[in-house]
Amino acid sequence: MAGLVPAIHVCDPRALIQAKLYPLLTVPGGRREDDDLVRLRKGIAPIVVAAVAFWLMPAAVFAQAADAPKAAPPSKPEVTEACPGPVAARRPPVISAALRLAALDPDQVRLTYVGHATFLIESPQLVRIATDYNDYVRPPVLPDIVTMNHAHDTHYTDTPDPAIKYVLRGWGPSPAEPALWDITYRDVRVRNVPTNIRGFDGGTERYGNSIFIFEIANLCIVHLGHLHHTLTQAQLAEIGRPDVVMAPVDGGYTLDLDGMMEVLTALKPQLIIPMHFFSQFTLDRFLDRARQQWDVATAEIPSVVVSKTTLPERPEVLVLPGH
Repeated sequence: MAGLVPAIHVCDPRALIQAKLYPLLTVPGGRREDDDLVRLRKGIAPIVVAAVAFWLMPAAVFAQAADAPKAAPPSKPEVTEACPGPVAARRPPVISAALRLAALDPDQVRLTYVGHATFLIESPQLVRIATDYNDYVRPPVLPDIVTMNHAHDTHYTDTPDPAIKYVLRGWGPSPAEPALWDITYRDVRVRNVPTNIRGFDGGTERYGNSIFIFEIANLCIVHLGHLHHTLTQAQLAEIGRPDVVMAPVDGGYTLDLDGMMEVLTALKPQLIIPMHFFSQFTLDRFLDRARQQWDVATAEIPSVVVSKTTLPERPEVLVLPGH
């Protein structure tokens, strides 16, 4: 029928222009426009197309864009697998070393803070382990297993007692060859996860430190050594979720305070035992920060007996006397 505009799809702005707007650009009497008008039409047509397309765009598109969820910030690495997993009940009892020196139940482990970064770990079958064994701070008994790290000579010795059954150095023969340990002796399994340290020249010494993991009496006990950096997701997965972590808290020679809090939060232990602090000020600085997340307790003696069923119900920092 004359005068009717051909039917067009509302989502086809070019068709709309052809049907409705093109006649506006013709001269009276049905004659086509002259050359100048042709050029004018060609110039404004794309602008009109864009304007019509914008006008016809459904409002729902804008609403959907406005309501689209914002991308979540990338999450920090955290441990996901148990090693072999904590069972929380109550605070670990502090038992006098003099009373319980050689009497551990099958599910108990004794931890004694010798000083600096050295602990004496004793298993139910009386396997004795000394961490970061060195020439300056040593336990009063000969250990069966010693672990070492390479940051300073207060964390290793070149002359361990020949009677020590296993000497586990936390660094390999070269930066390209990390130390890889996984041994079992009686009721104790010891393994490690290598990490890097800062060199004395300001560079990086690859694999100069090892985090040692002790699996004893169904407990997973982790000694962070001379840790200098936060942990990757792969390292956290290799460690597994520990029950107890021995953490250097000096905040300078090892990892800074923010970094150490990030590591401990990612590991999710039930019990944290500070080490490698050089003064009460250094220790208090860490404890003030720790109280924002965890309970804090102080033992009267440098020895504690822990078991899977007596781990604290809430994550806790336990300070053993010494430095």
